[in-house]
This record gives sequence, structure tokens and C-alpha cells, in this order.
Amino acid sequence: MVKIERIVCPVDFSDGSVKAYDYAYSLALRYRAKLSVEHVIPILEYGFPVFDLAACYPEIERNVQSELKSLIARHSTKGVEIETAAFRGFVPDAILATAKRQSADLIVMGTHGRRGIDRLVMGSTTEHVLRKAHCPVLAVRQPAHDFVNPDSNTETVRLQKILVCTDFSACAYAATDYALSLAQEYNAELMILHVLEGLPEERKDVLLRTVGEKLQELAPQDARNWCSIKTRVRFGEPYQEIIQQAVEQQADLVVQGVRGRNALDLAVFGSTTQRVLQLGPCPVLAVHTLPGGKAAKTHLIDAEKSSA
Repeated sequence: MVKIERIVCPVDFSDGSVKAYDYAYSLALRYRAKLSVEHVIPILEYGFPVFDLAACYPEIERNVQSELKSLIARHSTKGVEIETAAFRGFVPDAILATAKRQSADLIVMGTHGRRGIDRLVMGSTTEHVLRKAHCPVLAVRQPAHDFVNPDSNTETVRLQKILVCTDFSACAYAATDYALSLAQEYNAELMILHVLEGLPEERKDVLLRTVGEKLQELAPQDARNWCSIKTRVRFGEPYQEIIQQAVEQQADLVVQGVRGRNALDLAVFGSTTQRVLQLGPCPVLAVHTLPGGKAAKTHLIDAEKSSA
């Protein structure tokens, strides 16, 4: 069962982090979760010898607290318990330490840039947090189509179409659990996708049938009573097909499992998750833990071999 009781949302007051706050607020409202909004004052940025840090920090902190107050004022706090904090530190490590200390169930943060394959486009802070976080991370950047409702003081995000990608590994099952929970909370349409790659033409029909049956089994029967669930099998390069499906579906969110807690440490650049984060049309929820915070151990169910 998915439990989201504590959400951490680091902000740097850029457009991306402000949009991430909209998502964090909406999720806190839906799940009745406590929301912690924090800003980390980078030590290196204000630590040059020309500055007397001890003297200027109080003023910096007052300015940050004022900006945090303005950010919180974007939406009504009715129904959401929000706390703010400002402190000094190395930004990625400070975010991770706060999330761990508070036993966060979710981190929501913005990324830099709309498109690009350069790893720096996503932002080194976001990438570092994605690698090391003990809980799922929702990476938010400007979507291709805007489904954030800035005119509403209460409902800031309308998730109507969610795409979850599965390779039948444990972390993919965890991702599906989160996607099902979100679909229920937002009464959204859920598409469950599996991509087959590098297959001979003569095996496609058999695999299509076998994998299609496995996809149908992923969603509990009663889940169809509270959200619309569809399944899809595509053939090709996984990251390209995931992105194409998200575009065709006009997905508001992609949910992906990441194998192992530190899987992103091993050749992050070029991974499916990384490319979907950078090149996809909407925010991505990266899940590498089971609901409740336990790491998902990889045990790939090889649908392709089982059909042979």
C-alpha cells in the first residue's frame, strides 16, 4: 500500500522549483500529507573571503524566509500542514539529509531546462538527489502542455493522464503501485506500458499476446472501478517509445521504476530513466523503493523467455 505522509520540496525560487511546489502542494492536499518546503543557502555561493558570512547570513536568511512566505501564499494552506526552513549547506547533501531525517515519503523538486541530452540540462542537484534518495523523487520541469491550474487557490495540479512503464521487475511493480494510487487520488486515466526491443518479426505476435496478458494482471480488478486503466505494448528503443507514448497520450506524468537504490550511480547518462527525464514531455516520478520505503530488489520476470 502506498503511503505518502511527508513530502519534502526543496526550492531555489526558479520557475522550475515554483512549479514543483505546485505539484508538492497538490499531492499534500490529496494525500493529507505534511509538506516541508526548504531552501538551502549554498555555502560556496556566499562563502568567498570578500564576504563576512557571519555578518551577512542573518540578512540572507530573512530574505529567504520572506520569499518562502510569498511562495506559500500562492495557495490556501487550508487542509495542508506546511512548514518552511532555510539553512546553509551543500545543496544536494542538505536536501537528502533533510528527507532522511524527516523520513520523507516523497521528494518533489524542479529541474533546469526543457530539452537537451547534456546531463547538465537536468541540473546537477536534481541528478544527485535522484541517485541517492531513499524515497521516490518527482522531477518537475516545464511540461509540453500545461495542466497546472494557476487560477485555483486550492487545486493546483490536474493529473488526468498517467503513464507507468514496466519491465516486470520489482521496482517496476513498485512504480505501478504508485501510479495506481495516483490514478485513484486524481481519478485519472492510467496507461501501463511495456516496450519490447530487438525482436525478430516472427516472434512479435506471440510476445504481444503474452506480454499483454501480463500487463492486464498488473492492475487489481477493483482498481478499474475507480479509474480507467489501459495497457499498451510497443516495439523499439525503450526511452524513445516511452516518450512517444507520453506524447501521443498527452500524459501529465510518467512513472518509472529505477532498479536498485543506487542504480543511477552506474552510468546515469544514457539510461532510460535519465533520457525520459531529459527529453520527455512531462514530469517524471522515479521510483526505486517499495511503498513504505524498502529498497526494491531486482528480480526481472522475463516475459520474453517465458513465451519461447
